[in-house]
Amino acid sequence: MALQQAPASSLQARAPAALRSTFSAPWSVRLPAPARRRTARAATPARITMRVASKQAYICRDCGYIYNDRTPFDKLSDNYFCPVCGAPKRRFRPYEPAVSKNANATDVRKARKEQLKKDEAIGQALPIAIAVGVIALAALYFYLNSTYN
Repeated sequence: MALQQAPASSLQARAPAALRSTFSAPWSVRLPAPARRRTARAATPARITMRVASKQAYICRDCGYIYNDRTPFDKLSDNYFCPVCGAPKRRFRPYEPAVSKNANATDVRKARKEQLKKDEAIGQALPIAIAVGVIALAALYFYLNSTYN
């Protein structure tokens, strides 16, 4: 790698890099930063806010109330309860869908509660359906085994 000394005029413009490689590309030259415009600031004091990095909503599994306040749910005390139905904190689950402003309106909450009941009913019926399916397959196996042997 051959190094050559940059001309004196170049040294004044780019003081930190006194030596330049012959392999350097012409587009690697650093251009001066554009001049920044100064804007007049209002005479109001700076506003200090505390923001939560990831805001997660939680839903009450009993009534469908959505907890979406400024205080993170994890920071609430263990004796927190649902303001609508009085369910304890352990009955709340993370809620993924986007929360609208009228999320805690009575009719919206009732519709959400019905959906939660349907989801839980499907979850409770699933083991029964699996057991019935296994019994049906076993019966089919024994029927076919006795018929073709």
